[in-house]
Amino acid sequence: MASEVAEETPKPRGGRFCTLCNARRAALKRPKTLEQICKECFYEVFEDEIHRVIVDNNLFRRGERVAIGASGGKDSTVLAYVLSELNRRHDYGLDLFLLSVDEGITGYRDDSLETVKRNEIQYGLPLKVVSYKQLYGWTMDEIVKLIGLKNNCTFCGVFRRQALDRGATLLKVDKLVTGHNADDIAETVLLNILRGDIARLSRCTFITTGEDGPIPRCKPFKYTYEKEIRNLTSASSWWRIYSPNAYRGFAREFIKDLERLRPRAILDIIKSGEDFRISTTTKMPEQGNCERCGYISSQKWCKACVLLEGLNRGLPKMGIGRSRGIDNERNKDVKETNGTKSLESKQCGSLDF
Repeated sequence: MASEVAEETPKPRGGRFCTLCNARRAALKRPKTLEQICKECFYEVFEDEIHRVIVDNNLFRRGERVAIGASGGKDSTVLAYVLSELNRRHDYGLDLFLLSVDEGITGYRDDSLETVKRNEIQYGLPLKVVSYKQLYGWTMDEIVKLIGLKNNCTFCGVFRRQALDRGATLLKVDKLVTGHNADDIAETVLLNILRGDIARLSRCTFITTGEDGPIPRCKPFKYTYEKEIRNLTSASSWWRIYSPNAYRGFAREFIKDLERLRPRAILDIIKSGEDFRISTTTKMPEQGNCERCGYISSQKWCKACVLLEGLNRGLPKMGIGRSRGIDNERNKDVKETNGTKSLESKQCGSLDF
C-alpha cells in the first residue's frame, strides 16, 4: 500500500486540476466545451480534433500536392505546423508547400514574410512567394496612394484571392488550404446576410470550396476557435494597416461580443449558415471564365481585371459598388473616342487556367 502511494504523481497545490488528466493544473478553459485543461492536454486534443476534421471530411488523398496559404500570422503559422505534424504522424502521404503573397505593404508584409521563411526552415516545407507587383504591376502601397484608405480593402481582397490561386497553379498543387478559423467563418456568414449575398451565403460554410474550379480550397480550422489558435503561437495578429475601418471589422467586434456572452455562439452561427436553404426559384449567378485572363467569373470580366483596368486607366473607382462596371466604362470610352476602343492596360496575370 505504501509503495502504491509513493508511485502516485504529486498534484500541484492551488487552482483547479485538468479535467482530462487530473494530474496537472488547468491552464485554460476551452470556449467550445468550457473544459478547464492543462497545456499538455490542450495540445493533444487540439491536434486530434484537426485530424478528425480532416479524416471525417475526406479533405485529402494520399499523394496529393497541397499548398498552405502562409501569411506569417497566427492562423497560417499554426496551420503549417499542425499539417506537417499530422502528415508525419498519421502518414497522410501529402507533399506540402508554403505559399505566400507579397502585397507590397511596407512595414507589414516584410516582417511577416520573415516569419514564413523561418517556418520554411523549421518544418522543412518548400516556399513559393508571389507578389502583386509581379502579377498585376501594382503594389498595395501604390494602390493606396491612388485610391485612398476607403476602398482599398476591395483591391487587396480580390487581388489576394486570385494571387493565391495563381501561385497554387505555379506549384502545380491539387489543393490549397487556408487558416480560416471558426471566428472567420461566423463573421462571413453575418457579412453575407447583411449584404444580402445569397450566392456566397450558400457556400461560405463549406469546408471545401471551389471544387468546380481549378484548385479546391480547404479549411481544416473550420471548427477551431481563434482563441485556441492564439494559445499555440506568439505570432503577431496585427490588424492590417490599410484597413482600420474595414466592414468585416464591425462583424468581428459583434462576434467577439457574442462570444463573451455565450462562447457557443460562434459554432451556432456556423451551424445556422450550414442549415440555410436557397429557394429553387432563386436565380443564382452562373460561373464562367473571364474573357480576358481566363479566371473564374460570373461576368464577362473577372473582378480583378475590372479593378486593374481602372487602375491602369486612372479610374480607380471602376468596379467598386453596384452602379459602376466595366461595360459602362467601356461604353463611355467608346463614345469619347468615336467608337474606337482604347484598352491599353496590363492583363491580370499571364497564366492559363
